[in-house]
Amino acid sequence: MAATPTAPVVEVAPDARRGGTSVRRCLDFAVAAGRGLVDPAVLAGAAVEAAWLTAHLATWPVGLVTGGHRDTGPRYSVAHLPPVRRGLLVSDVEAAGTPIVLVHGIVSNRSIFTLLRRGLTRRGFSRVIGLNYPTVATDVRTAALRLAEEVEAVAEETGFERVHVIGHSLGGLIARYYVTRLGGDRRVHTLVTLGTPHEGTWAAYSTPSRLMRQMQPGSGLMRELARPVHGCRTRFVAYWSDADAAIVPRTSAALRHPDLAARNVRLHGAGHLTLPMLGEVVHGISEALAQLDTDGTTVRRGATPLAPRG
Repeated sequence: MAATPTAPVVEVAPDARRGGTSVRRCLDFAVAAGRGLVDPAVLAGAAVEAAWLTAHLATWPVGLVTGGHRDTGPRYSVAHLPPVRRGLLVSDVEAAGTPIVLVHGIVSNRSIFTLLRRGLTRRGFSRVIGLNYPTVATDVRTAALRLAEEVEAVAEETGFERVHVIGHSLGGLIARYYVTRLGGDRRVHTLVTLGTPHEGTWAAYSTPSRLMRQMQPGSGLMRELARPVHGCRTRFVAYWSDADAAIVPRTSAALRHPDLAARNVRLHGAGHLTLPMLGEVVHGISEALAQLDTDGTTVRRGATPLAPRG
């Protein structure tokens, strides 16, 4: 998998940009972009992003017909498994079997998760399910209702009352709406978002469509997501990159909400499409999902905890 240097896990400070003007924001963005042009990590990340774009375009048709892998049968034998998978299954059969639902972003399909799915299964997670849904002809709320149906079907088929969800870009926004506005926290133990515009993105102004208007900063959907979410049981991990060209400003991909237990992970130099393909992202997600108890606390001493509420 591609490797891009990452910064340590950080909790993003409260947003100080809200009081600024649009002109000031544009100037700040221009300055940041100029600095990025001379940053070796950003330049390397851009090259990797271009390579993954080519690879994704090549695998995109395959993702339309394959990749769901809705394997619901129990696995009791471990003799055929490599040591890493065997270790997780033996140490925590519930963590290994808990379904992981993958939700792709706009103008994409589940093929974007090819390497992430492979990495998770190699680490012992036996039920990794990639979904497809139409993006251009839908909106976030409609897609969230469909996700709710899919999660219920997975829970019924597998017998697990709770699942994990990983959403890339728009997929994370859809999953967040399901969890916080449609009662999905009853089903979703942990939601991991990768390059998701939690506070909107100026890039959404580029296309005049209903879906893109929902992702604009200050839209009705963004205001709805900012409402109180008292007692939410889902834990959140939000990966964001300082070189993500699809999220403007970049920090909008961090999740900041007073009612949500969230850990924000900053990556340095990683492009938008690269996020689901990074080895350190796969490793970080695997560590989080393998070490969380049913209430969201860590079960091993020394494990990095999710940020508590308050």
